Parts: sequence; structure tokens; C-alpha cells
Amino acid sequence: MTVPAASFGRKHKVTVIGSGNWGTTVTKLVAENTRDHPDVFERDVQMWVYEENVTIPKDSPHYDAAIGDQPQKLTSIINKYHENVKYLPNIALPPNVIANPSLPDAVKDSTILIFNFPHEFIGNICKQMKGHVLPYARGISCIKGVTVTEDNEIELLCEYIGDTLGIYCGALSGANIAIEIANEEWCETTIAYNTPPCDLRGGANGNSAPSNGADHDHKDARGLVSKTKLTPVPADYPPLDHDEFQKLFGRPYFTVSMVSDVVGVSLGGALKNIVAIACGFVEGNGWNNTAKTAVMRRGMLEIIAFGREFFPETIQEKTFWEESAGWGDMIVSCTSARNWRYSKMAVERGVTVQEIERTELNGQKLQGISTTREVCGFLRARGVESKYPLFFAVDGILDGKVKVEDIPKLFRK
Repeated sequence: MTVPAASFGRKHKVTVIGSGNWGTTVTKLVAENTRDHPDVFERDVQMWVYEENVTIPKDSPHYDAAIGDQPQKLTSIINKYHENVKYLPNIALPPNVIANPSLPDAVKDSTILIFNFPHEFIGNICKQMKGHVLPYARGISCIKGVTVTEDNEIELLCEYIGDTLGIYCGALSGANIAIEIANEEWCETTIAYNTPPCDLRGGANGNSAPSNGADHDHKDARGLVSKTKLTPVPADYPPLDHDEFQKLFGRPYFTVSMVSDVVGVSLGGALKNIVAIACGFVEGNGWNNTAKTAVMRRGMLEIIAFGREFFPETIQEKTFWEESAGWGDMIVSCTSARNWRYSKMAVERGVTVQEIERTELNGQKLQGISTTREVCGFLRARGVESKYPLFFAVDGILDGKVKVEDIPKLFRK
């Protein structure tokens, strides 16, 4: 029987780690929901902001002539005007969003941590968080990418976070464009959260509460007992399972599908960025939509093959066909998202993608480049380059060793 949330003595505190355009967008919708569900969540949402000095432009409604072009701290601007003028301008944030430049302070006492920043910073940020996170905190990673361990194993970013901080972390991915969601234009997403056995309270995710013993052991992405021993969410908090994450993320303009396939959602979100770069190359070269469709088809085959080869115990291939995190995310990423846009721009201008990244991205990075490097380095060390020709074509084009015009050769069997 489900226990009413009002009967619990404590509420979940939420922190979002990251404040770029996607991080700020997620903070906005989450803060709307903590406000609307005061029986489950604390009202205020902490948003960790990497502190910067920012000049408010003259065309901004927040421009103060008395201050003029004098730089101001970004956190102060967000907390005063309820707008991230640098990364999500002209979007009003709920007043219960609290911008915080101190990472340890932002995550203090939070039971729900949402990770949303470029994946190249994950090691340093998690290092700063260690020792400041509740042992029973739970996470959702919105970060797209994978990492390679020192012993050359591929690792999901949500598992890296979980193992580093000693918590469980799920993953969010889907056909999502930050500015459209910030403007409350309807879309859908997928959240993968496989409720740890120690947190089950008689029916979470459709399962019964486990008996004592091995059933309490949480399994990792390869179906093995996780090396991280979890602390259960205390009984005086509302449970953390699919229902609670629906309440936290779902909005009338943001439909959430909850699944348990953390591998499928994570790989779909990470590897489609490699395919999106390839589609940008194709379109920038003047080829048409049918050529781009061929690249997407080939890319999805390689993504599924990757999952089968390295996560055969837990991959659920239906995720790629049925969920927004699969084909939905692939289509959006290859037709309108920035990995596609800027790789297309590079070919049209006759410069490298790295040059476009430097001149057009306001200090941010293309996730597809770093993912390509890590994935291809991992596959090369395994000696399986021939199984992933599209991934390696993108890697070669980024290095200047392969021409865009060579892509059609990949499809000649």
C-alpha cells in the first residue's frame, strides 16, 4: 500500500549541479515541481553555479545605467533578477531557484542531486563533492557521454558518479532542446532509474520489497553486484522511485517516461552525438536528407552493436526503438541540435570543428568531440575498429585524416 507523502516527517531537498542552458532549464522545471509538491520536496532548489563575472547587456530589462558595463557576479544576477542572463537569457526562473557558487554548500543535506554539466568536468566536480554528500542521496545524470577507466573499460557517467560518491545515480536523456523546453514548448524525455533493492518499499517499479540477503545487493550496468554499498533512503523520507521522479521532472510541457534500462538511455544519449557530427558533415557537404538518413540508420546500428558487445547482460534494445532516448533523440540531434549544427558549419566554412567550437560556443564544448575521442580510443585499444566504421570516420575527419567525401564508402558491403 502506498503511504501518503504527507505522513512522512521529512522532505527531499533538491540540488542541480550545473547552470548552463540545459542545467538552468532543468532547474526551472524542477523548481516548478518542488513548489507544486510541497508534501514531497523542500520548496527551494539549489543550483550550483560556476561563478563568473558577467556584464548585463544594454538591451536587457535588467540593465542598470548606474552600474553600466561593470561586471557583476552571475550568482548575484540570478538571485536578484531570477534570470541566467548569460546561458539562458530572457527566461524567467522561479523565485525558489537559489544560485549558489559553493559546491559543498549547494549539495549539503540534499537527498536528490541532478548532474548537468559538460562531461569533461565530471572528475573534478565529483572530487569536490566527496565528503559533502549525504550517504543516502540519489542522483539523476543529465550528462551525455561515457568515460574510459584506467584498465580500459567503458563506464557510464551515471555509474562513475555513483561509484565516486557512494550513491546510486540514474540517467535522463531524450529528444530535448533546452531553449524549447525553457519556452515551455512540449516535448518528451526518458529517465532511467533502477530503484536500488535497499530502497524498495513494497512495490517500487512494480516489484515487491526484497527479502533479506543477496537480493538487497544492487547490480551494476553489467549485471554484477555493485562495488558501491548503498545506504537506504531513511524511512522518514518519501520513497524515491519512479513515482517521485515523475513528480519532480514531469510538467505539462515535459512528458517523462520512466524506465529501468540505464544502459540503453545512457548509451543512446552519449553515442548519438557522434552520429550527429557525421550528419552535420554530410549536410555541410551539400548532400540531401536521404544521405543524412543513411548515416542515422548506420549510426543506430553501431550504437546497438556497442551495447550488445559491452553491456550484453543488461542492455534492453527496445529502449532504442520505443523511447525518446533512442530514435527520438537521434532524429533531433541529427537535424537541429548543436553537434549537428556546428559540424555542418565547419564543412560549409572549410574549417575544423575545433575552430568552430573555439569561435562560436562562448567557452562551451561540443560533447560529440570528446565522446568520439573516448569511444574510438577505447575501441581501438580493443582492436574492433572494423565493427564501427561510422564512429571511426568521424574520428578521422576530426583529425583531418579522412575526408567527408569518403563517408559513402562505409556503406559499400
